Amino acid sequence: MSMRTWRGPIVALTAIVAPFMLVNCGAGKGLPGVPGAPGSCPANIADASAIMGANFGLEGELEGKVKAALAAGANLQALAASVEADVVAACGKLAKDLGATDIEPKEEGPGKKAEAACKAAVQAIGDMKAKAKGELKASFEPPKCSASMDAMADCSAKCNADIKPGEAKVSCEGGEISGTCEGKCSGSCTVEAGAACEGGCSGTCQGKCEGNFTGKCDGKCDGKCEGKDSKGKCDGTCDGKCDAKGDGSCSGTCKGSCSAQCKMEGKADCKGTCSGSCDVEMKAPKCSGEVKPPEMSAECKANCDAEINGKLECEPATVSVTVAGAADAAAAAKLKAVLQADLPAVLKVAVGMKGKLEGVVASVQASIEGVKAAVTGGGQAALKVGGCIAASLEAQVKASASINVSVQASASASAEAGAG
Repeated sequence: MSMRTWRGPIVALTAIVAPFMLVNCGAGKGLPGVPGAPGSCPANIADASAIMGANFGLEGELEGKVKAALAAGANLQALAASVEADVVAACGKLAKDLGATDIEPKEEGPGKKAEAACKAAVQAIGDMKAKAKGELKASFEPPKCSASMDAMADCSAKCNADIKPGEAKVSCEGGEISGTCEGKCSGSCTVEAGAACEGGCSGTCQGKCEGNFTGKCDGKCDGKCEGKDSKGKCDGTCDGKCDAKGDGSCSGTCKGSCSAQCKMEGKADCKGTCSGSCDVEMKAPKCSGEVKPPEMSAECKANCDAEINGKLECEPATVSVTVAGAADAAAAAKLKAVLQADLPAVLKVAVGMKGKLEGVVASVQASIEGVKAAVTGGGQAALKVGGCIAASLEAQVKASASINVSVQASASASAEAGAG
């Protein structure tokens, strides 16, 4: 991803912050009034719930716009912290599993912990590639990250007084709806690890298939195998049973028990997660595309976008790695095993969350523009909330920068692993 993708929103945020930094309405850090009193900021500007429950002493619609915009900023801060923590954990584990010992940042700043962890991962991958002296190839089925449609409906009702609880109409655009179907599921059904793949598993079973397996097995094939490696392991099509635990993977039809998730197409009786459509109302629906709320202000949309995308549920990527022509077989085996085990967590942010994060930053920027137009004219509104908005906007600039750095860092690690 190009840095240009993110530079625009961050520069725009910085420009919006500047006029408010001159406003100082009260003691301390420039936050007006006493926390809890009308016309004051909450004690914690990063607490979305406290912001929505505050009384800024503004008139009518403006009160709601300011609350929603500030809450969006708070949720963006929480999202940035969560994304950085995910990247630090993912890159840090990959680096340490390949022998790295130092993943601590040398400087402080937005996203610096994620950047340091992924730099360590890039270095560790490079060192192991140099040792193995082979051709590294990594292919993957991308992660699928979905947001709760019920959570969007709840947030919409809380933010906009015109939307009644339980009546918010939420849609899913550019993605797939999945959830619990207590009727007939038309599409695919995903069952959890260990469940029987009745009727055949047409998706990816990464792990072990205890039953009749047909497909690609990079592991131990108990049956007929077309293509074996130098150690006798199946490295091609297997017809029998496939045990690909450890550094292997299998992808094909498994009629039996699968040690990983199993996806079945056209399964009427789905005892798992249905993706597609259900002939009765689907429970706990999630959307892998953009969750579209009912019509409401840009500020409320930004608030809810940031809130629900901070709680994404992601199906991990399935990674397959080969190291052809390696001079050091042990190094190649270790590199392959670590990447197949640890790279999915890196791809969660680099691929699965990337587009959604860009959308959230843009949505929050739109909410800031709305509030800017409403309060920069001075008067009582600027006096009451100027300092509060300045503090929030400054934090939002840092949050946007942190998200940018974290995504870039995870992308660099996946690219070094051959999955860029």
